[in-house]
Amino acid sequence: MSTIAATAIAVPQPKAGASTRDWIAVLAGMIGAFMAILNIQITNASLLDIEGGIGTGVDNGAWISTSYLIGEIVVIPLTAYFSNVFSFRRYILVNSVLFPLFSIACAFAHDLGTMIVLRGLQGFAGGVLIPMAFTMVLTKLPKSQQPLGLAIFALSVTFAPAIGPTIGGYLTENYGWQTIFFINAIPSAIMAVALALTLDKQPMQLGLLREGDWAGIFTMAIGLSALQTVLEEGNKEDWFSSPFIVKLSILALAFLVAFIWIELTVKKPLVKLSLLRQRNFGIGVAVNVLVGVALFGTVYILPQYLGQVQRYNAEQIGNVLAWTGLPQLLLIPLVPVMMKRFDARYIGFIGISIFAISCFMNITLSADTAGDQFWIPNIIRAIGQALVLTPITAITTAGIAPSDAAAASGLTNMLRNLGGAVGTATLGTVLTKREQFHSNIIGQSVTLGRDEVRTRLDQLTGYFLQHGVSDHAVAAQKAVVALGQVVKRQALILGFADTFAVIGVVLAIAAVALLLTQKPRAGGGAGAH
Repeated sequence: MSTIAATAIAVPQPKAGASTRDWIAVLAGMIGAFMAILNIQITNASLLDIEGGIGTGVDNGAWISTSYLIGEIVVIPLTAYFSNVFSFRRYILVNSVLFPLFSIACAFAHDLGTMIVLRGLQGFAGGVLIPMAFTMVLTKLPKSQQPLGLAIFALSVTFAPAIGPTIGGYLTENYGWQTIFFINAIPSAIMAVALALTLDKQPMQLGLLREGDWAGIFTMAIGLSALQTVLEEGNKEDWFSSPFIVKLSILALAFLVAFIWIELTVKKPLVKLSLLRQRNFGIGVAVNVLVGVALFGTVYILPQYLGQVQRYNAEQIGNVLAWTGLPQLLLIPLVPVMMKRFDARYIGFIGISIFAISCFMNITLSADTAGDQFWIPNIIRAIGQALVLTPITAITTAGIAPSDAAAASGLTNMLRNLGGAVGTATLGTVLTKREQFHSNIIGQSVTLGRDEVRTRLDQLTGYFLQHGVSDHAVAAQKAVVALGQVVKRQALILGFADTFAVIGVVLAIAAVALLLTQKPRAGGGAGAH
């Protein structure tokens, strides 16, 4: 093989039937993937509380999530290489211990800088657990059992982001924000013990360090970190009107172009980009990226709406989002059964289409749209999401040999998370721009030349005079401010509606693209040639 990721992956090849020991290892790995993905979103509903706890401003609090995501995105493609160097067992065990330790350390952070560093390290350790769980499905389970393994992995990828804010919000409101960083301890301990008992010991191959694609590692780390920072700060800094964003964008572009060139020319690349030439893998990864935009985007946009427009607290936001996650627990286990009877492409197409419909259901938002009104769209979204990831993953990995499983896993998971990061930043910009657009449109109609406006101002002025304001001029000024806030709120609501429409369009494109793939052979997993 021409890549380190493809050499001696240090995991047994699939047998005729997976043993109980293999299944325990796979399920233990899924605990790690679930917790790692959960922690991307677990702070979303609690950011205001965490910001207050560490004494930072609202504009900077998003770095608490972003630093974790940067750590994950950078380390995921490194995982295949380092699991060969240090052995699969040793590498996953070390990170299954480091992940909860860095998580607990976050609870004791007292300033933003410390929190950013610790969350980055937590993401760096947690990011390892995602592709390694995926790799175990493709290398420890036979083709006939891989759809079930992929369904369990799908549960981690789609259920964890949906339930993250629910768990985080509940713990924050009832026990304090620090507790959200303690919940990783017990599951991680169970995972570490199970993996230690079920994974075979294998020697390290430290000699591979001399053969490492260090230029690729360096350019990728710098490029992805710079890109993620641009995505996080761009909207706040008004994008390319900021010299900082311009310089950082140039840095990201230069290093990522260099990284791609290195990976396509070096003998032993860090990331096997040549896999993208395979039709199903290339299209499947593209669909994964678009689905990542929607998965992360909906979990980002809906809490923002509930918090900014409806003034929900963290626990209330979590309770609304729970209905996007809980139904998936019932539905995802049924998907492997469906895949035995129906073409995985059509199952995925239907799932993405239902997901898109749920987003389009939110384009009629109004001031009266609150938690109860999201119940049906969230149930529909849960049904769609449950049908999405397992067939997409089976289609994507259908032509991947077990020896390429780690390389394929790293590339797929990195790009899906990167798609989520790009999507979140893009949707944040869409929301801002559309809010400004609607504010201008509404503002043009709200003028003193209209009788309705003057009547409304008179009513508001009278209200303030009756409620403690004695000066008529002050009451009139408060009336103008109050009317302006009504306009701003309505513009914000319409901006959120437009943002949901954008997510729906992205999913519609993904659904059509999925139909361009070839039908995977029975079993639908790695090794299906």
